[in-house]
Amino acid sequence: MQEGKFVILCIDDDPDILDSLKVILEGNGYRYVGAATAEEGLRLYRTESPDLVIVDLMIEEVDSGANFVKELKLAGGNVPIYLLSSVGDSLSISTNYAELGFTGILQKPVSSRTLLGLLGQKLKA
Repeated sequence: MQEGKFVILCIDDDPDILDSLKVILEGNGYRYVGAATAEEGLRLYRTESPDLVIVDLMIEEVDSGANFVKELKLAGGNVPIYLLSSVGDSLSISTNYAELGFTGILQKPVSSRTLLGLLGQKLKA
C-alpha cells in the first residue's frame, strides 16, 4: 500500500488492456502500475511492492506469464497473482492454475465489476 492506496501491478503486452485496467483501477481508488513485458514487470515488482499482480499468460510469447510467476516466487514474492487470459474459463477447466503459482484466473476483457469485486475480497484493509 502506498499513500493509502493498494498498488496493483498489471502486465500485458496489449496497450488497450493496460489502458482499460488503468482506468478501472485509478477510477476506483487503486494505484495502477503497468508493464508491457515480464522483465519490466519483475523490475516494477521490486521497486513498487504491489499488493496484487495481474499478468497475461502470453505476454511476449506463450507461457511468459507462467515464467514470470516462477521468477517472482524465486525472488520471494508472495502476493496474490491473477492470470489474465482470453481463454480464461476453458483454461481453468483444463489447467490447475494453482500449480502454476496463480491465485486465480480473470477472463479478458475483464469487467470492472468482476475486477473490483475480486480486489475487494483479496485486499481487505
